[in-house]
Order: sequence, then C-alpha cells, then structure tokens
Amino acid sequence: MTSDQPPVADLRGICRTYYKPDGSVLVEALRPIDLVVPRGQYLAIMGASGSGKSTLMNLLGCLDRPTAGRYLLAGRDVASMDDDEVSRIRGEQIGFVFQAFNLISELTIVENVEVPLFYQGVPRGERRRRAIATLEHVGLGDRLGHRPKELSGGQQQRVAIARALVTDPSIIMADEPTGNLDSATGKAILALIEELHARGMTIIMVTHDTAIASQCQRIIRLRDGVIESDDIVR
Repeated sequence: MTSDQPPVADLRGICRTYYKPDGSVLVEALRPIDLVVPRGQYLAIMGASGSGKSTLMNLLGCLDRPTAGRYLLAGRDVASMDDDEVSRIRGEQIGFVFQAFNLISELTIVENVEVPLFYQGVPRGERRRRAIATLEHVGLGDRLGHRPKELSGGQQQRVAIARALVTDPSIIMADEPTGNLDSATGKAILALIEELHARGMTIIMVTHDTAIASQCQRIIRLRDGVIESDDIVR
C-alpha cells in the first residue's frame, strides 16, 4: 500500500432526496454528507430506522445514485458515470454480504461463488479455480458440491463472503451479516470478517448492535439523514 493512493471512498456534499410522482419532496433521506473512508479501515454505520443508513449503504455500494454531490470510489467519480460504467466498477470494486445470504438455491456453492466472475467475462476454468480457492479460504473446501439448503446458516454466510471476495474487491459491504445467525455462529462470521480486515481489506458494515460495532475501528452514527457522530474506537 502506498501513501499516495486515494481513499477507497470519498463522499463530498452527498444528498439523496426522494420525490413524489407530482415532483414534491417525499423525504430527504440524506442531507449534505461528507465522508472519507481510508483504505483498510473497518467502519460501522449505525442509526435508527429512517436515519439514512440504508440509503448511505446503497450509495456507497453504487446501488443508488446521489441527488447531489460527488462520490469518488478509489479516486473515480461514480456519480458522473453512466449505468454501464457504474455496473462495471461496482462489480470490480465492491463485494456485498447480506443478512439474507441471497444465494441461488439451484446452484452448488462453487457455482454461486462463480456468478460475479461470470458477469465479468472470466473464462470458465479460471472462474472455477478462483471460486474453489476462495471457498477453501473461508473453510468450506469440503463442501464444494453442496447446495445452499444442505448447509447451516453460518456456512451459507461463509459462501456469501466467498462470493463477495472472489472478485478481489476494494471494499466488502456487509449489511447486518449476522442478523440471521445465532450468537455463536455470528461470532464466527465476525471473526472471519476481522481476519479479512487484518489482511488489509476495507470493511463497511451496517449494524444495529453496539457490541458488533465496538469491534470496528470507526463508528458513524446517522440521524435524520446527517452524520450525528463519527468516532474512532480503536
């Protein structure tokens, strides 16, 4: 890592307003927000329902566009890109881990992990090699032929993490990744995420759990669409 690398995410005056069909304002989900996420940081985003945390996560993940402001992802202004460019950079730079796993039940776990590489046009043999290597990394090398329904919740979340990692992204975005897991399994998944961070991965996690957030390096709390607090905790 070199000191002249840009932050992995740099939000400048970001707003997100939703409008009614008649053009009037429905809700100002995010008011002007400035946020810089350095490479390798482990960041928690917290806030009550309606605070804007899901909107911020969607903007950071290039799943939505700001109404105003600039978003520099690894130094590139995604707010000015067309849809195809945004889709491509999202696939290259961001790996998603969701509370509900979002695996394809008809596919084996290897095939599930291959999906992002398929959309990137990676040749079949290379897709398979990378998917297997990533599944082995998360401790599922002995389950390669299984389908999601044959795995426990914790194992399914490990598959989801492998799918997020297989493209070698700049950021892992985790939305309540332990929300559907029992406490012991959740701790194991958090330990895996911590291991990824220790290896230099940037992690941005949405959570409502203060105990989970306290394991992160930095906690941002949102309220009514603005950053209420921004604390370095370790």
